[in-house]
Order: sequence, then structure tokens, then C-alpha cells
Amino acid sequence: MTKTVEPMTSGTIWKQMVFFALPLFFGNLFQQLYNTVDSLIVGNFLGSSALAAVSSSGSLIFMLIGFLSGIAGGAGVVIARLYGAGDEAAVQRAVHTTAAFGLVAGVIMTALGMLFSPQILLWMGTPESVLPQSVSYLTIYFFGSLWFVMYNILVGILQAVGDSRHPLYYLIVSSAVNLVLDVAFIRFLHTDVGGAALATVISQAISALLCCIHLLRSRECYRLEPRKLCFDPLYLGQIIRIGLPSGVQNSIIAFANVLVQSNVNSFGEMAMAGYGAYSKVEGFGFLPINSFTMALTTFVGQNLGGREYERTRKGVRFGVLAAVSMAEVIGVLIFLLAPQLIAAFDATPEVVRFGTDKARTSVLFYCLLAYSHSIAAVLRGAGKSMIPMLVMMVCWCLVRVTFLMITVPLTHSIQMVYWVYPLTWALSSLAFFWYYTHGNWLDFHIADKRYPLGEEKE
Repeated sequence: MTKTVEPMTSGTIWKQMVFFALPLFFGNLFQQLYNTVDSLIVGNFLGSSALAAVSSSGSLIFMLIGFLSGIAGGAGVVIARLYGAGDEAAVQRAVHTTAAFGLVAGVIMTALGMLFSPQILLWMGTPESVLPQSVSYLTIYFFGSLWFVMYNILVGILQAVGDSRHPLYYLIVSSAVNLVLDVAFIRFLHTDVGGAALATVISQAISALLCCIHLLRSRECYRLEPRKLCFDPLYLGQIIRIGLPSGVQNSIIAFANVLVQSNVNSFGEMAMAGYGAYSKVEGFGFLPINSFTMALTTFVGQNLGGREYERTRKGVRFGVLAAVSMAEVIGVLIFLLAPQLIAAFDATPEVVRFGTDKARTSVLFYCLLAYSHSIAAVLRGAGKSMIPMLVMMVCWCLVRVTFLMITVPLTHSIQMVYWVYPLTWALSSLAFFWYYTHGNWLDFHIADKRYPLGEEKE
């Protein structure tokens, strides 16, 4: 079968990675617009309390969605290897196993999110003044969980085979819908923060449906055929083996961030709003780096699948250097423009002060964050997702939470919350550097029993 999406196993490395990462960047940009547009409109039309309600929900949302996103990443690694090796029959089975998993997981996520999120908000110490709005936002958000899960699953399939353009097109459409609905629901229908959540759910459903239609109409080996949806034990096992550590990692880090958010909440609404506004700025600033790390995972997966070991090493060197360099440039720009960027979300002087202080404590250390994410992406592409999970569990969860439990009660200073991130980024960077230089991360053979291509090739 002629491939309209060529594997990344040949051609100029830097061109392939850049041209694959660019649509990812713009796609991530529009994805980030979902919650950011919510925050901009909520902050400007409904005030700081409503912005605090939406902002305090971010860590909890990622804790639940991040787990399944990690599983979807594992599926992407499996599909990328099979596609890079040219095994079209195995790609078909892996794709349908992935889609079936997404449908079941989406239903489970809806039930868990709607059942437990109000109680978790209470455990987080969410102030009573914003609790009703936070519960309203999360209940509607998780009611649409199936669409969020299926979007991540379907986009993961497309990106695994090297198609980063079509997800971009669909996100442009859905982001425009999200903007229009946000304004309509909040500005004209006066629906409060629930309208922002509903707009996000509807727009995400549109992007998921567009991805699904594309895969249904495709003539490639990764096309989706509803009658073939099933769980292939071989590929389901590989997806869970690679994806489960990433999912656990995402959830544990998000849980740690929930505890961080709890510390922020103790400093009041203005601190919550300022911290939330900075988080949106950071989300945009880190988009280019996330795009390169996603490209690294696909590149490593496909090239190891095609046994291109030296090409894998060269691609990793370029990808890591590009990500770290961009991160530091972006960090400097945010440092200089922090007050203006925070004020775009909420111009209340106290909110701007909290957000600016957080930015100027963290952003010059973005190079460390980029390095950690880059090496973690390389290891996931190589099938060694257990290593990033362990490193980040220790550095970004255990150390982070312990540091806050000791320093915040002693100092009563929000600066301790700000500094915990650069400190733990440094620790994880040291751990990843040691493993990358001393560990045997390339000891992967596509025909071995750990990662077989298919029954007929074992």
C-alpha cells in the first residue's frame, strides 16, 4: 500500500523533526486556547472569584485525564514501532485495540470524574467562596470526558504514523467554535462558569468527531473500521506495559500539583487567581518544547522499529538541544513581560503581583524542565517508560510534597511554593542525565519477546 504519510526512518533528520513538530506546536497552541479562552473570558466578565474557580480545577482535571493520556502515549509508541517496521496487519490490530480501549476508558472516566471531583475539591481546601463554581465547572467538564479521551486516543494514532497536520486542522475549527460559544454562553446567556465548561466540551466533541471521520475514510493501513473494534491481547498488553507507567506518572505528578494548589489556596483568592493566570502563560510558553518532545517520542519509536539505531542517536541529540535552547529563550521573554502577560487574564494589581512573582521565580529555569521532558520522551519512545515514572515520582512528587510540608508551615511564605518547581526540575535533570549517559536505553530489538511485532513474526 502506498503511504501518504511517510515514516520518519529516512530523510534529513532536522527537517523531519521540525516539520513534524510545527503542526504539533500549532495544534497544541489551539488546544491550550480551550482553557485559556475560558480563563480570559471568565476573568474579564465574571471576575477574580470565577477565575479562581476555573484555575483551581486544572490540576484535578489533569490528574484524571493525564492517566489515560499516558496510556494513549503507550499506544502511540506501539503503533509507531509497527508503522516504522512496515507491518501493516499489526498496525491494523493495534489501532483497533487502541480505539476500543478509548471507548471503554472514556465511559469510566465520566463516572469517576462526576462522582469524586466535588469531594476532592473539598480535600484541596478550595475556599467556600469559589467552591460552588468549581463544582459546577468540573461536573460539566467530566460529563464530556468521553470526547476528551477519544480525542487524545485518535490524535495519538495519527501522530504515531507521522501525521501531525490533520489534528491541527481539526483543532483550528474546534477552537473557533469554543471561542464563539464561550462568548455566547457567558457574555450573552449569563451561564456563569458552567457555560465555559460546556463550550469546551462541545468544541472538544467536534475535534474528536473530525479525527474519527478522517480515520474512517482513510485508505491507509491505520484506517478505522468499526466492525474490527476489539481487544487484541498481544497489543493491549504492549500498550499497557508501555503506557501504564506514563499514565501513573501523569496522575501522580498531577496529584502532587493538587497538593501544591492546596498550598496556594491557603493564601486566598488573589493568590489562586494570580497562580492560575501564570499557569496559563506557562502553558503557552512551553508549547514549542512540548511539540519537540512529542516529535522525539514518535521519531525514536519509528526508528527503533526500523532498526535505525545511529539515526535514532542523531535525532535525539538534535531534539534535546532544540528543546532546551527554545525553553531558555522563552523563559527570558516571559521574565521580561510577566506583568503584562498576567494582566491579560486579570488586571487586579494583587493578582498581577502574585502571578509575576511566580513567573520570575521559575521561568529562567525552563531549560531544566525542557531537558527532563526531552529525555523522558526519548525513553518512552524506546519503551522504557518505567524510568521516567520512577524519576518523576521521586523528584516531582515525593520531594516536592515533602519540601512544601516542611517549609510552608515554617515560613508561611508563598515563595516556598514558587521555588519547589525549579528545585525539583534540577533534581530530575540530574537523574535523567545520569541515566542517559550511563544507562543502556537503546537495548531494544524489535523481534524480541518483550515487544513482538505480531504472532506471525515471533
